[in-house]
Amino acid sequence: MTFAEKNLRSVVYNLLSNALKYRHPDRAPHVQICCQPQEGYQVLEVQDNGLGLNLQQGQDKLFAMFQRLHTHVEGSGIGLYMVKRMVENAGGRIEVQSELGRGSVFRVYFPG
Repeated sequence: MTFAEKNLRSVVYNLLSNALKYRHPDRAPHVQICCQPQEGYQVLEVQDNGLGLNLQQGQDKLFAMFQRLHTHVEGSGIGLYMVKRMVENAGGRIEVQSELGRGSVFRVYFPG
């Protein structure tokens, strides 16, 4: 299955803008992007050194519409929801690893 270019642009834009929007105030933002094949998928990875997330609040909440784990920054709460929908509709998935105060890694699995 192919992934629409406009959707790919939207996924990348959302993950990069979040990485910068939720940067840590005490250090310069560092964002690393890579893509590699893995077990039938092309995996896009976006890693940052930002605020990080408390995933104990629920990873489901992170990807739910109008839900936000950091409320001190402007946003609508639909970005990650839309990313998840686009990726899953194409047969992929999105995962996150995060440590509060240290940063996050988002991995998007595109069928390939």
